[in-house]
Amino acid sequence: MYWLVKSEPVKYSWDQFVKDGQTFWDGVRNYAARNNLKAMKKGDKVLFYHSNEGLEIVGIAEVVKEHYQDPTTTDPNWVVVDLKPVKPFKQPVTLAQVKAEKRLANLQLVRLSRLSVSAVTPEEYKVILEMGKTK
Repeated sequence: MYWLVKSEPVKYSWDQFVKDGQTFWDGVRNYAARNNLKAMKKGDKVLFYHSNEGLEIVGIAEVVKEHYQDPTTTDPNWVVVDLKPVKPFKQPVTLAQVKAEKRLANLQLVRLSRLSVSAVTPEEYKVILEMGKTK
């Protein structure tokens, strides 16, 4: 399975992620997004999307640890996963490009635009990599 996570670059950018080398993905307070975190498996690939500023997919991450209690809250409803950066896109893929690509019409980023952690089909993942000139 493939996934997409969103982060505002001013709060946590791809460059900071690369500098850190690994992070836990916290702050998710939406049940659908939380369920997606729970469904992530070690080794799954994750597209890293800059939201609000940039509005573009900029890199590929990988799940290195499956869900566990979010250490930023005592509420047992919320979980995190650990991610590590794999590689940047050779060419970022903008939201406008995604919306213009007919093969991505059902991408959750487009259909459920407020969802911070979303599923990506293998076909959608392949198209996005192609658009980003990334293997």
